[in-house]
Amino acid sequence: MKLQLLKVATGPTNSFSVRQNMIPYMNNRWHFHPEVELIHFHKGSGMQFVGDSIMRFRPDDVVLVGANLPHYWRFDDVYLCDKNDDVAYTTTIHFMENFWGDRFLHLPENKQLKVLLDKAKRGILITGKAGQKVSKLMRKAHQTAGVHRIIALLKCLLAIAEEEQLTMLSSIGFQADLSDAENERINAIYEHTLSHFKRKIQLGEIADIAGMTPNSFCRYFKERTGKTYSQFLTEIRVGFACKLIVDNKMSIKQLCFESGFNNFSCFHKNFKQIMGKTPQAYQHEYLKVEV
Repeated sequence: MKLQLLKVATGPTNSFSVRQNMIPYMNNRWHFHPEVELIHFHKGSGMQFVGDSIMRFRPDDVVLVGANLPHYWRFDDVYLCDKNDDVAYTTTIHFMENFWGDRFLHLPENKQLKVLLDKAKRGILITGKAGQKVSKLMRKAHQTAGVHRIIALLKCLLAIAEEEQLTMLSSIGFQADLSDAENERINAIYEHTLSHFKRKIQLGEIADIAGMTPNSFCRYFKERTGKTYSQFLTEIRVGFACKLIVDNKMSIKQLCFESGFNNFSCFHKNFKQIMGKTPQAYQHEYLKVEV
Protein backbone atom coordinates (compact mmCIF):
# COMPACT_ATOMS: atom_id res chain seq x y z
CA MET A 1 0.00 0.00 0.00
CA LYS A 2 1.34 3.43 -0.88
CA LEU A 3 0.65 7.09 -0.30
CA GLN A 4 -2.15 7.67 -2.76
CA LEU A 5 -3.30 10.77 -4.61
CA LEU A 6 -7.03 10.79 -3.99
CA LYS A 7 -9.18 12.26 -6.75
CA VAL A 8 -12.20 14.05 -5.30
CA ALA A 9 -15.22 14.16 -7.60
CA THR A 10 -17.51 17.17 -7.82
CA GLY A 11 -20.84 17.32 -9.61
CA PRO A 12 -21.42 19.46 -12.72
CA THR A 13 -23.45 21.97 -10.69
CA ASN A 14 -21.06 22.19 -7.72
CA SER A 15 -17.65 23.82 -7.33
CA PHE A 16 -16.76 21.79 -4.23
CA SER A 17 -17.75 18.47 -2.70
CA VAL A 18 -19.93 17.86 0.38
CA ARG A 19 -20.76 14.25 1.18
CA GLN A 20 -21.90 12.02 4.00
CA ASN A 21 -20.13 8.70 4.28
CA MET A 22 -21.02 5.50 6.14
CA ILE A 23 -18.22 3.37 4.65
CA PRO A 24 -15.35 3.60 7.18
CA TYR A 25 -12.80 1.82 4.99
CA MET A 26 -13.37 3.93 1.84
CA ASN A 27 -10.31 6.13 2.49
CA ASN A 28 -8.76 3.88 5.11
CA ARG A 29 -5.23 4.47 3.83
CA TRP A 30 -2.40 7.00 3.86
CA HIS A 31 -3.36 9.53 1.16
CA PHE A 32 -3.29 13.16 0.10
CA HIS A 33 -5.12 15.43 -2.33
CA PRO A 34 -4.86 19.03 -3.55
CA GLU A 35 -8.22 19.88 -1.96
CA VAL A 36 -8.55 21.18 1.58
CA GLU A 37 -10.56 18.71 3.69
CA LEU A 38 -12.99 19.51 6.49
CA ILE A 39 -14.33 16.38 8.20
CA HIS A 40 -16.78 15.85 11.05
CA PHE A 41 -16.94 12.47 12.77
CA HIS A 42 -20.58 11.89 13.76
CA LYS A 43 -20.04 8.27 14.84
CA GLY A 44 -16.97 6.08 14.98
CA SER A 45 -13.53 6.22 16.55
CA GLY A 46 -10.02 5.14 15.68
CA MET A 47 -6.45 6.28 15.08
CA GLN A 48 -5.79 9.54 13.27
CA PHE A 49 -2.58 10.27 11.35
CA VAL A 50 -2.14 13.82 10.05
CA GLY A 51 1.40 14.57 8.86
CA ASP A 52 3.57 13.42 11.76
CA SER A 53 0.74 13.70 14.32
CA ILE A 54 -0.72 10.52 15.84
CA MET A 55 -3.77 10.58 18.09
CA ARG A 56 -7.21 9.06 18.49
CA PHE A 57 -10.27 10.57 16.89
CA ARG A 58 -13.73 10.20 18.39
CA PRO A 59 -17.33 11.25 17.70
CA ASP A 60 -17.90 15.03 17.38
CA ASP A 61 -14.28 15.76 16.42
CA VAL A 62 -13.88 18.18 13.52
CA VAL A 63 -10.58 18.28 11.61
CA LEU A 64 -9.36 20.70 8.94
CA VAL A 65 -6.60 19.28 6.72
CA GLY A 66 -4.70 21.54 4.32
CA ALA A 67 -3.93 20.84 0.67
CA ASN A 68 -1.49 17.95 0.03
CA LEU A 69 -1.06 17.17 3.73
CA PRO A 70 -0.97 13.35 4.02
CA HIS A 71 -3.55 11.90 6.39
CA TYR A 72 -5.15 8.61 7.33
CA TRP A 73 -8.24 7.79 9.38
CA ARG A 74 -8.10 4.18 10.58
CA PHE A 75 -11.39 3.26 12.23
CA ASP A 76 -11.37 0.73 15.04
CA ASP A 77 -11.90 -2.86 13.95
CA VAL A 78 -15.43 -2.93 15.35
CA TYR A 79 -16.52 -0.47 12.61
CA LEU A 80 -14.86 -2.48 9.86
CA CYS A 81 -16.84 -5.64 10.57
CA ASP A 82 -19.85 -5.98 8.26
CA LYS A 83 -21.68 -8.11 10.82
CA ASN A 84 -21.51 -5.45 13.51
CA ASP A 85 -24.33 -2.98 14.11
CA ASP A 86 -21.94 -0.11 14.93
CA VAL A 87 -21.89 2.27 11.98
CA ALA A 88 -19.20 4.89 11.34
CA TYR A 89 -20.66 8.11 9.95
CA THR A 90 -18.88 11.25 8.73
CA THR A 91 -19.57 14.43 6.81
CA THR A 92 -16.72 15.66 4.63
CA ILE A 93 -16.19 18.83 2.60
CA HIS A 94 -13.44 19.03 -0.03
CA PHE A 95 -12.59 22.30 -1.76
CA MET A 96 -9.71 23.81 -3.70
CA GLU A 97 -8.19 26.89 -2.10
CA ASN A 98 -8.91 28.89 -5.25
CA PHE A 99 -12.33 27.47 -6.20
CA TRP A 100 -13.82 30.95 -5.62
CA GLY A 101 -11.21 32.58 -7.88
CA ASP A 102 -7.49 33.33 -7.69
CA ARG A 103 -7.93 36.76 -6.09
CA PHE A 104 -10.54 35.94 -3.45
CA LEU A 105 -8.14 35.03 -0.63
CA HIS A 106 -5.94 38.01 -1.45
CA LEU A 107 -8.72 40.50 -0.76
CA PRO A 108 -7.91 42.48 2.42
CA GLU A 109 -11.26 41.46 3.94
CA ASN A 110 -10.29 37.78 3.66
CA LYS A 111 -6.94 37.91 5.42
CA GLN A 112 -8.42 35.90 8.31
CA LEU A 113 -9.39 33.06 5.96
CA LYS A 114 -6.00 33.06 4.23
CA VAL A 115 -4.21 32.81 7.58
CA LEU A 116 -6.48 29.89 8.55
CA LEU A 117 -5.78 27.96 5.35
CA ASP A 118 -2.06 28.50 5.87
CA LYS A 119 -2.41 27.05 9.39
CA ALA A 120 -4.38 24.13 7.96
CA LYS A 121 -1.23 22.94 6.22
CA ARG A 122 -0.35 21.45 9.63
CA GLY A 123 -3.86 20.12 10.25
CA ILE A 124 -6.23 21.58 12.86
CA LEU A 125 -8.45 19.82 15.41
CA ILE A 126 -11.62 21.67 16.45
CA THR A 127 -13.53 20.40 19.49
CA GLY A 128 -16.06 21.61 22.06
CA LYS A 129 -18.55 24.37 21.28
CA ALA A 130 -16.57 25.48 18.23
CA GLY A 131 -16.70 21.95 16.83
CA GLN A 132 -20.45 21.77 17.45
CA LYS A 133 -20.96 25.08 15.66
CA VAL A 134 -18.89 23.98 12.66
CA SER A 135 -20.69 20.63 12.45
CA LYS A 136 -24.08 22.38 12.25
CA LEU A 137 -22.80 24.63 9.47
CA MET A 138 -21.41 21.59 7.64
CA ARG A 139 -24.84 19.98 7.85
CA LYS A 140 -26.34 23.12 6.35
CA ALA A 141 -23.78 23.07 3.52
CA HIS A 142 -24.84 19.50 2.77
CA GLN A 143 -28.55 20.34 2.77
CA THR A 144 -28.49 23.59 0.77
CA ALA A 145 -27.55 24.47 -2.79
CA GLY A 146 -26.37 27.39 -4.89
CA VAL A 147 -24.86 30.43 -3.22
CA HIS A 148 -26.20 29.33 0.20
CA ARG A 149 -23.86 26.34 0.01
CA ILE A 150 -20.84 28.59 -0.51
CA ILE A 151 -21.97 30.88 2.31
CA ALA A 152 -22.28 27.88 4.65
CA LEU A 153 -18.70 26.84 3.85
CA LEU A 154 -17.46 30.38 4.45
CA LYS A 155 -19.23 30.42 7.81
CA CYS A 156 -17.56 27.11 8.70
CA LEU A 157 -14.13 28.52 7.99
CA LEU A 158 -14.89 31.80 9.74
CA ALA A 159 -16.07 29.96 12.86
CA ILE A 160 -12.77 28.07 12.95
CA ALA A 161 -10.70 31.19 12.24
CA GLU A 162 -12.35 33.04 15.15
CA GLU A 163 -11.82 30.18 17.63
CA GLU A 164 -8.88 30.71 19.98
CA GLN A 165 -8.68 27.15 21.35
CA LEU A 166 -7.50 25.22 18.30
CA THR A 167 -5.18 22.22 18.37
CA MET A 168 -2.48 22.21 15.70
CA LEU A 169 -1.70 18.65 14.68
CA SER A 170 1.43 18.17 12.57
CA SER A 171 4.72 19.75 13.65
CA ILE A 172 5.94 22.99 12.07
CA GLY A 173 8.92 21.29 10.45
CA PHE A 174 6.99 18.41 8.87
CA GLN A 175 7.72 18.01 5.15
CA ALA A 176 5.77 15.41 3.21
CA ASP A 177 7.57 13.26 0.65
CA LEU A 178 4.80 12.46 -1.84
CA SER A 179 6.81 10.03 -3.97
CA ASP A 180 5.24 6.59 -4.42
CA ALA A 181 8.26 4.41 -3.67
CA GLU A 182 9.10 5.91 -0.30
CA ASN A 183 5.54 6.01 0.97
CA GLU A 184 4.91 2.35 0.17
CA ARG A 185 7.28 1.68 3.07
CA ILE A 186 5.52 4.08 5.44
CA ASN A 187 2.16 2.47 4.68
CA ALA A 188 3.54 -1.02 5.25
CA ILE A 189 5.07 0.11 8.56
CA TYR A 190 1.82 1.74 9.70
CA GLU A 191 -0.33 -1.23 8.75
CA HIS A 192 1.94 -3.79 10.42
CA THR A 193 2.19 -1.71 13.59
CA LEU A 194 -1.55 -1.12 13.84
CA SER A 195 -2.21 -4.83 13.36
CA HIS A 196 0.34 -6.08 15.91
CA PHE A 197 0.96 -3.31 18.50
CA LYS A 198 -0.61 -5.40 21.30
CA ARG A 199 2.39 -7.71 21.27
CA LYS A 200 6.14 -7.06 21.27
CA ILE A 201 7.35 -5.98 17.81
CA GLN A 202 11.03 -6.74 17.32
CA LEU A 203 13.18 -4.17 15.52
CA GLY A 204 14.32 -6.80 13.01
CA GLU A 205 10.70 -7.69 12.29
CA ILE A 206 9.58 -4.16 11.41
CA ALA A 207 12.85 -3.53 9.53
CA ASP A 208 12.03 -6.56 7.36
CA ILE A 209 8.59 -5.11 6.64
CA ALA A 210 10.33 -1.95 5.41
CA GLY A 211 12.87 -3.99 3.42
CA MET A 212 15.81 -2.51 5.32
CA THR A 213 18.46 -3.45 7.87
CA PRO A 214 17.63 -2.49 11.49
CA ASN A 215 20.16 0.35 11.57
CA SER A 216 19.03 1.75 8.23
CA PHE A 217 15.41 1.47 9.30
CA CYS A 218 16.01 3.44 12.51
CA ARG A 219 17.65 6.29 10.58
CA TYR A 220 14.99 6.19 7.86
CA PHE A 221 12.02 6.26 10.25
CA LYS A 222 13.46 9.10 12.34
CA GLU A 223 14.16 11.16 9.22
CA ARG A 224 10.67 10.59 7.80
CA THR A 225 8.59 11.05 10.94
CA GLY A 226 10.73 13.08 13.32
CA LYS A 227 10.47 10.39 16.00
CA THR A 228 11.93 6.98 16.75
CA TYR A 229 9.94 3.85 15.96
CA SER A 230 9.80 3.13 19.69
CA GLN A 231 8.16 6.53 20.28
CA PHE A 232 5.71 5.88 17.43
CA LEU A 233 4.76 2.47 18.82
CA THR A 234 4.29 3.92 22.30
CA GLU A 235 1.97 6.63 20.95
CA ILE A 236 -0.14 3.97 19.22
CA ARG A 237 -0.39 1.98 22.45
CA VAL A 238 -1.25 5.02 24.57
CA GLY A 239 -3.89 6.03 22.03
CA PHE A 240 -5.48 2.60 22.29
CA ALA A 241 -5.32 2.79 26.08
CA CYS A 242 -7.30 6.04 25.90
CA LYS A 243 -10.00 4.19 23.97
CA LEU A 244 -10.17 1.47 26.61
CA ILE A 245 -10.35 4.06 29.39
CA VAL A 246 -13.27 5.77 27.63
CA ASP A 247 -15.00 2.39 27.13
CA ASN A 248 -14.68 1.90 30.92
CA LYS A 249 -14.98 -1.90 30.72
CA MET A 250 -11.78 -2.89 32.53
CA SER A 251 -9.42 -1.68 35.24
CA ILE A 252 -6.43 0.56 34.53
CA LYS A 253 -4.06 -2.35 35.19
CA GLN A 254 -5.96 -4.63 32.82
CA LEU A 255 -6.00 -2.13 29.97
CA CYS A 256 -2.29 -1.48 30.46
CA PHE A 257 -1.51 -5.03 29.30
CA GLU A 258 -4.31 -5.04 26.72
CA SER A 259 -2.67 -2.00 25.08
CA GLY A 260 0.65 -3.78 24.55
CA PHE A 261 2.59 -2.67 27.64
CA ASN A 262 4.18 -5.41 29.74
CA ASN A 263 5.04 -3.20 32.70
CA PHE A 264 2.56 -1.02 34.62
CA SER A 265 5.10 1.58 35.77
CA CYS A 266 6.32 1.96 32.16
CA PHE A 267 2.72 2.36 30.99
CA HIS A 268 2.00 4.95 33.69
CA LYS A 269 5.13 6.96 32.85
CA ASN A 270 4.54 6.94 29.08
CA PHE A 271 0.84 7.73 29.40
CA LYS A 272 1.54 10.79 31.56
CA GLN A 273 4.33 11.94 29.27
CA ILE A 274 2.15 11.77 26.13
CA MET A 275 -1.25 12.77 27.54
CA GLY A 276 -0.04 15.24 30.16
CA LYS A 277 -1.90 13.43 32.95
CA THR A 278 -2.07 10.04 34.61
CA PRO A 279 -4.43 7.31 33.32
CA GLN A 280 -6.50 7.72 36.50
CA ALA A 281 -6.80 11.50 36.00
CA TYR A 282 -7.72 10.98 32.34
CA GLN A 283 -10.44 8.51 33.35
CA HIS A 284 -11.75 10.80 36.09
CA GLU A 285 -11.97 13.79 33.73
CA TYR A 286 -13.75 11.80 31.04
CA LEU A 287 -16.28 10.25 33.43
CA LYS A 288 -16.95 13.68 34.97
CA VAL A 289 -17.73 15.10 31.51
CA GLU A 290 -20.02 12.14 30.74
CA VAL A 291 -22.02 12.76 33.90
